[in-house]
Amino acid sequence: MNPVFRVRRIALLGPAVLLAVAVAFLAQRPLHRRAGWEPWFGTINGVVFWAVAALPLSAVLVWALARRRRGAGAWRRSFAEVAMVHGTVPWVWMIMLPGPGAGVAPRRVSLLPLRDLCAILAEGPPVTATVQIVGNLLVFAALGAFAPVRFRALASVPRMLALGAACSVLVETAQYVLWLDRVSSVDDVLLNATGAGLAALASRRRWCR
Repeated sequence: MNPVFRVRRIALLGPAVLLAVAVAFLAQRPLHRRAGWEPWFGTINGVVFWAVAALPLSAVLVWALARRRRGAGAWRRSFAEVAMVHGTVPWVWMIMLPGPGAGVAPRRVSLLPLRDLCAILAEGPPVTATVQIVGNLLVFAALGAFAPVRFRALASVPRMLALGAACSVLVETAQYVLWLDRVSSVDDVLLNATGAGLAALASRRRWCR
């Protein structure tokens, strides 16, 4: 490896590790205020903590897969596989967390496109609207970014839009069937699919050819 590239990687790795440690520390602080395991696995802070804490395990898994495969492109394929899983599971975990009225509140479905989105933009605080929109865009962003890098059949923005939409429909259906006190909305499907498509477009130069 070129020494210049190695120095650059080390220079970027240091701040990344420090940032991960800081995020994990901040995420776990509120979890100690309540007893039991529910805060660690049933809250957003808990999900963030475990997602960051699992980064070393994901790094080891990339190394193990690449060592087993060897050959050209082994590291790229291994990294893409682990990254799309590690970058997707925490978001799906978050949106599958039950609300306060899970199993009691009426199930809610919104099938009119853009109605919920317009309501959020018009009535909700700007911060809340931004968090919800950006969060929905990121749910399948890792899948959109790395699936085309790993699988030649998915190296297409329209295909990643379709895959993102299909995965989102499954999640929204699961929210309804499991009675999680969440709104199963077509706008979430649109935003999830858009996020997957935009991420795929951003990673286009590294697609599997």
